[in-house]
Amino acid sequence: MFIQVIKGRTGDPGQLRAALDRWVEELSSGAPGWLGTTAGVTDDGTFVNLARFESEDAARANSGRSEQHQWWMETSKLLSGDVVFHDSAEVVPFLGGGSDEAGFVQVIEGRVRDVRRLRELNELYEAQFSNFRPDVLGGIAALYDDGSFTQAIYFASESAAREGERKQPPADLKELFDEEMALYESELVFYDLRDPWLFSRR
Repeated sequence: MFIQVIKGRTGDPGQLRAALDRWVEELSSGAPGWLGTTAGVTDDGTFVNLARFESEDAARANSGRSEQHQWWMETSKLLSGDVVFHDSAEVVPFLGGGSDEAGFVQVIEGRVRDVRRLRELNELYEAQFSNFRPDVLGGIAALYDDGSFTQAIYFASESAAREGERKQPPADLKELFDEEMALYESELVFYDLRDPWLFSRR
């Protein structure tokens, strides 16, 4: 899998959502290898978009389409300041990946020192995690060459997520969590998408 991440600022979430709806309705059928998109706007106007493709070649082919270029030229007018782009072919799914059934999505940015160990930890506690936190429907992380990452965690609802955050994990699970937190080299940054825009290829 290949993920393209876009982050920017907007003063008009409604128009931005309409633009993304139009892309899905009119352009997605011609986008080679497009798997789905997770997007939304935080309370402070930060727009986050994670587009999933089968491969880097598929993503590049989509970017090269004239209709895609035209759509982006129009849509980018809804964003202000610097727009940040990240591409990742190093993708780590969790609990099967994302879910279009989510009522709340939390996007997390940070930096990890050991990708291999992060994958191992995910595999170790994945089976236990769904029983401990049924509010978590899945997740996916896009890793970059410099060790930084963008991760999306999909929850049934925000209220369920907040309740789950207060739960104390069993000792064996806590040990794995603590080791994972020790892998992060920078303070984590959180973006709460309370009205997530979720699309997958039909």
